[in-house]
Amino acid sequence: MAATLSLLALSACRSSGDTLAQPSNPIAVDVLIRGGSVYNGDALEPTVADVGVAGDRIVFVGKAPAGTTAGRTIDATGMAVTPGFIDAHTHADTDLLSDNASKRLNLAFVTQGVTTSVIGNDGYGGYDIAGQAERMRANPPGTNAAMFVGFGPVRQSQLANNNVAPTAQQLEAMKKLVAGAICQGAIGFSTGLYYTPQNFSTTEEVIEVAKAAAVHGVPYDSHIRDEQTRAGLPAAVAEALRIGREAGMPVHIAHIKALGADVQGMSGQLIKMVEDAQAAGQKVHADQYPWLASSTYLSAALIPAWANAGGRPALLQRFDDPAVQERLRAGIAENLRLRNGAAAVLIAAGNPKYVGKTLAQIAQASTRGDAVDATILVLRESENLVANFNQSEEDVRAFMKRPWVMTSSDSSPGHPRAVASFSQKYGEYVVRQKVISIGQFVNSSTSLTADSLGIVDRGRLKAGQFADIVVFDPARFKARASYTAPALLSEGIMLTMINGRAVVENDVPTNVAAGRALLRVPDPRLCPATKAATGSAKLALSPAMHDHAH
Repeated sequence: MAATLSLLALSACRSSGDTLAQPSNPIAVDVLIRGGSVYNGDALEPTVADVGVAGDRIVFVGKAPAGTTAGRTIDATGMAVTPGFIDAHTHADTDLLSDNASKRLNLAFVTQGVTTSVIGNDGYGGYDIAGQAERMRANPPGTNAAMFVGFGPVRQSQLANNNVAPTAQQLEAMKKLVAGAICQGAIGFSTGLYYTPQNFSTTEEVIEVAKAAAVHGVPYDSHIRDEQTRAGLPAAVAEALRIGREAGMPVHIAHIKALGADVQGMSGQLIKMVEDAQAAGQKVHADQYPWLASSTYLSAALIPAWANAGGRPALLQRFDDPAVQERLRAGIAENLRLRNGAAAVLIAAGNPKYVGKTLAQIAQASTRGDAVDATILVLRESENLVANFNQSEEDVRAFMKRPWVMTSSDSSPGHPRAVASFSQKYGEYVVRQKVISIGQFVNSSTSLTADSLGIVDRGRLKAGQFADIVVFDPARFKARASYTAPALLSEGIMLTMINGRAVVENDVPTNVAAGRALLRVPDPRLCPATKAATGSAKLALSPAMHDHAH
């Protein structure tokens, strides 16, 4: 391989912008990407330029200096060259921390150009950040990983799955766990206030716990408390804004949407709420997956929150409790209505007997033909993930156009968003519908995410940044996955490079695990006792929770 430039030498010969001045000695780079249409992450229009990579860093973006030699040259003529995509909201935790080397490669992500996966979302991130980082150092993942600490495991550590308020001592213990995780390198504090047991918390409890993270300047990320009722959805957005305001931290709204029959068309109201808060000086941003169907566990979608208290064993007992049948069945029926009915709920992953069937089809095949009975029947046997068709194209497009909404997958098994969210956004909303431009797509998938979540030295094609780079064919880049074939990998990726190493070439994975744990550097004044990773990673207390998505 060619000799690499030191960062010291790099800074010495840089002239202006990102291009190196003509040095007196020839430059040797490991990889030279020549003649592509470069979208640097900031500018919305491309420039035809070269990108030089030495080791794990970008050394120049612009015309290759005279005398440049390269260990390898890639002709990117006609291709789009962009920063590696950063997925703001994934549930790739289990794969990235797996003992299985094949799972750790995260092929569903790298084959659509994702170079960094944000994990710990929806409040499900473990609080032993140092342990997770140690696991990734010992067993490198396929993509980089930035980690949120989650409210769920923190609250469970003190209150299990119970619908109770914490004592002062328990509240203090939760705050110490969150503060410790931030000091270990977590990028922020995440909640999933829709989910048991997080939904048992009051706003005031969340604010107090969030304050332990706020002093570090990190964002508050939240799957808000309600996405599907006409009064509850704006109230949930208002709650997230209040938590950020009173705790004193930026707010990130997870997978922003208007979900279901009662709230479709409310995107304009929610956008106004966010932009009014921004105008008042509050930092607020959001992520979005480019699909009309959401995904979550069947129990989370259709069982009323009170009936999920105590976890699955308690729920199974309630199925046979005559005293709660009327209330339970009414709650399931109402949730079915809010989610567009039984025909809109597809079993996406779980029990093979039901995967690929809607609840309406399962009900029709049963003796009673009732969707509430079908829900209980399926859940008696096992938990399942569902794809729920519940969003309008108009709302999806409205959110996507906002300059504060970034790209995510909210990846979950059985849903095409796990393997094709970035390619879907490009193919459907850039190429076919022309809702946004290529430059807007790149910005919302790279620099916006890096800046909003505090991921440093990534998200831009710029000298000195880490060499996370994507080269894709603008005529071929698209999703192949669908709701009936959710595992088909994307196509049109000429190169995915992570930390200077090729992990995909011409749509074919190289099976190189080049990812790293991306730890936020703690402030020593706030984290004087921060120690290196020593233990194994503690994930969410419930394995099922850890794969959760919505």
